[in-house]
Amino acid sequence: MHESRSQAVPVDPAAERAAIEAAIEQCRDLRGATLPMLHAIQDRLGYVPAAAVDAIAAACNLSRADVHGVLTFYHDFRTAPPGRHVLKVCRAEACQAMGCERLERHLADRCGIAMRGTTADGALTVEPVYCLGNCALSPSVLLDGRLHGRVTPERLDALLAAAEARA
Repeated sequence: MHESRSQAVPVDPAAERAAIEAAIEQCRDLRGATLPMLHAIQDRLGYVPAAAVDAIAAACNLSRADVHGVLTFYHDFRTAPPGRHVLKVCRAEACQAMGCERLERHLADRCGIAMRGTTADGALTVEPVYCLGNCALSPSVLLDGRLHGRVTPERLDALLAAAEARA
């Protein structure tokens, strides 16, 4: 796991288009369908591609700016494919008090990436999160959907190595 990559991994345009269309169709009749559509697309693809903005705007009779505003307002949405593993580092007050900045520096030194970055080899995406509800065991991280508490730089290395071994 090394330096940040600057471009997204290529995705099959036909598969991307099909996932967008299926998500829109699934959520079309819901009241306030924009958010459910965005979530359904990200659930299918792991991110929300630019093409989804136009499609959702057309389906919901909204402007592209309206959809873009919703997409960029919520931190959980991604606009590029994530790495094979997603690490969310808690940035809430308890985790700050217990050293989450040390974890961030360690990731920058070890992997060459900052928050919201993905390693050049596509192995890891690092994202901030603003409370994992695990304050008593801070600092906490969420790695591939699994919560870990009392994370030190050494424990983080072990978690990342185990994740890569499973991949």
